[in-house]
Formats: sequence, structure tokens, C-alpha cells
Amino acid sequence: MGFLDSSGYLYINGRIKEMIIRGGENIYPKEIEDFLMSHPFVADAHVVGVPHKRFGEDLVAYIKLKNNGSLEPWEVIEFCKGKISHFKIPQNIEFVDDFPRTVTGKVQKVKLKEIAAKRYI
Repeated sequence: MGFLDSSGYLYINGRIKEMIIRGGENIYPKEIEDFLMSHPFVADAHVVGVPHKRFGEDLVAYIKLKNNGSLEPWEVIEFCKGKISHFKIPQNIEFVDDFPRTVTGKVQKVKLKEIAAKRYI
């Protein structure tokens, strides 16, 4: 998924198969991940969707902190408020030391979804 701006530049939002539909709203994980990465204590972030009875899907954010970083889930939520749309703010936040990766080093989002589903469903 992507879009062209008025100057003709192409911006990539992410893959269609990673799109999360929460309460009828289309959410692109890359947009949220990029925003979370703007926090000074966040080294890396990945967002996945899990089934939710009321909204269809819900967000789970996995965050790796920088060595000197310390955050609580509520601090991440507060950081997001007023800066991204309320329906894009992840309410489920997990801090991790690392992410499951393929042999080439790519993050395995499918594995993250499986882990999230076991915890949040």
C-alpha cells in the first residue's frame, strides 16, 4: 500500500495483508510503528492485529527499548494521545528484548501475531 503526494513522491504505508481493520477503520501498522519509533526511548517497534469480539481486530504493539530506556505501557499510550488518531493507539503493549526473526534477519510478524493471539484472545 502506498500513496503519491502532490510532488509525485511515493510513500509506502505497508502491505495490504498487514492492514488491520478495527471498528471499520483501516489501520496500517507501519504508520504506528514509525510513530512509536519517534519516542526517544524506543529502539524498534512492530504492531500486529489480533481478533477482537467488538472491534473485529485490535492492536498489539511490541516495543524494544533502547539500552537506557524505561517505559510503562501507560506512558506509551499517553505519548500517542493527541498525536495519532484515537483508534490507532495500541492499548495492548508488550516490551521485548528482541523480535522473532528469519534467517535473513527480517522480523516474523506472523510469529508475533501467534504470540499475541495466545495472550490476548
